[in-house]
Amino acid sequence: MSTRRPLMVTDEERAELERLARRPGTPQGLARRCKVVLLDEAGWTYAAIGGKLDMREQTVLKWRTRFLSARLDGLRDKPRPGVKPTITREKIAEVVRMTLEQKPPDATHWSLRSMAAASGVSRSSVHTIWRAFNLQPHRSETFKLSKDPNFVEKVRDVVGLYMSPPENAVVLCVDEKSQMQALDRTQPLLPMRPGAPERRTHDYHRHGTSSLFAALMVKTGVVIGECHRRHRHQEFLRFLRTIDEVIKATEPPGTRVHIVLDNYATHKTPAVKRWLARRPEYHLHFTPTSASWLNQVERVFADLTTKQLRRGVFRSVAALERSARAYLDARNDDARPFVWTADADTILGRVDRNHAAISRSGH
Repeated sequence: MSTRRPLMVTDEERAELERLARRPGTPQGLARRCKVVLLDEAGWTYAAIGGKLDMREQTVLKWRTRFLSARLDGLRDKPRPGVKPTITREKIAEVVRMTLEQKPPDATHWSLRSMAAASGVSRSSVHTIWRAFNLQPHRSETFKLSKDPNFVEKVRDVVGLYMSPPENAVVLCVDEKSQMQALDRTQPLLPMRPGAPERRTHDYHRHGTSSLFAALMVKTGVVIGECHRRHRHQEFLRFLRTIDEVIKATEPPGTRVHIVLDNYATHKTPAVKRWLARRPEYHLHFTPTSASWLNQVERVFADLTTKQLRRGVFRSVAALERSARAYLDARNDDARPFVWTADADTILGRVDRNHAAISRSGH
């Protein structure tokens, strides 16, 4: 009687087999095949494995043999032939070319309906082709290239703080979300119900504005914030004093403070410069002109707008400010830093490619 050939399962294969066998999202057939291999390696007989998994011994032997010949890939289902495609490669290439190089006669961009009519294929086929080539004619984005003469130096300075923060120092991203409007709709909201979204009137009452001054601590993700009714250098100075109080209360003496901020005039007034001159541990790092995306606190402002402001109803400025503070409190309760992955060379390379693309377009 010959002995069966050992499977020689490696540690990596065993870990993957156990993961696939346990994971709820694994197809049932694949999970059972993984269990066949695991039980076989544990020394179970074919009959015992079949009884355990409600499987014939011949089936157990089949998947054991498939694993021996192709390892984990042998346990997966082979692709089935299916129905032959009805759209030729030439037709697919034509749809892609038309999408990229042409426009419909009556619109600025293609829709599924117009492309289907122009190319002679179904709308579902157009949708499949666009998805396969990641084409989205309905979408459009804006961009702005900085004309700052010190763009390269500023990018390297700011990104350097994100990628390699100095020791014994705190890095803060500071900015103001100005002109937050307290808007109240002229009629009560109609709440969401099955089959119908939340609805609101298009017109509204204005009840005033406020500005949120915020400082994101890059290392921890905590945001220091306060609202002011005006947006002047006096309010900015008051916010700097708040930052100073928080740093002194949470950081050891002698900690240096690096602040990333934009070139707004209130950040460079004589009063602000005098305040900083008395505190040599503070260092300002200015983002390039028209490059607010380099300041991480802008991510916080975008999140605030999406979650609290855009669909909010505020009958007073005080209600608006309470909403902004509630957002910051909830965020700080589960504070997580943003993960900055693009180094300066990557960013500058993308900017160079954008410049090159504009030059090629003839503008």
